[in-house]
Amino acid sequence: MSRLAEHDVPVRVGSRRGEPPFDWQDETTWEPALRGIDAAYVAYYPDAAFPGAAQAVRSFADLAVASGVRHLVLLADRGSAEAERCEQAVRESGAEWTVVRVGFITQNFSEAFLAELVRGGVVALPAGDVREPFTDAEDIADVAVAALTEKGHAGRIHDITGPRLLTFADAVGEIAAATGREIRYLPVTSEQFVSSLTGRGVPAAYATQLADLMTEVFDGRRENVTDTVESVLGRPPRDFAEYVRKTAATGAWDARAGASDGG
Repeated sequence: MSRLAEHDVPVRVGSRRGEPPFDWQDETTWEPALRGIDAAYVAYYPDAAFPGAAQAVRSFADLAVASGVRHLVLLADRGSAEAERCEQAVRESGAEWTVVRVGFITQNFSEAFLAELVRGGVVALPAGDVREPFTDAEDIADVAVAALTEKGHAGRIHDITGPRLLTFADAVGEIAAATGREIRYLPVTSEQFVSSLTGRGVPAAYATQLADLMTEVFDGRRENVTDTVESVLGRPPRDFAEYVRKTAATGAWDARAGASDGG
């Protein structure tokens, strides 16, 4: 939102606390949120790769076009079949469209359950030794803003990655080195992963869908890097090490952080 404000673009935030409120699970909130809008950034919650996302995105896109929206910018997952169906829905909507494809977002390591795992010293994921081009959320935001505010992005797929491939063991190792703590990566089965999450209070349905997504995309299909950030923004993508250095300095991964914030 702040980036769009810098472009002197009026912005309406689509959230449950927005004005008017917007909820992906309540279609009655969609039309009021679309009134007077000519471009929309479509980021399905909880994820464009989750079951049901494509149908919701198709319904939203159709309503958006009927409401006068001329350009849709979709946030999609690299390599996910459901996200590909979301892309198709937007392409067939009749609006100008841009797709912003991303893989595993770097900031996931300092949010929600994954931050808890890092603080606990063991990051257990059903990802094996696959390599991932971890993508910084700041790069995603900058590319999305460019697509929304500049000409030349209609009909394009912006496949965003970080600058290098790392296994999850590599990534966790960099976090451990930056924090000076013993933190290790533990590859687990999908069943073990779901059990771990539900034991932490994560709803079983969400845990299962997340495990299914990881099983789908962490098979090597995303083991490549692109030059999209540089071609769109004229600068290299942010490296994982930069994120790790800045986040470690905040103390977010300190073992005591979970206790101090109620986690």
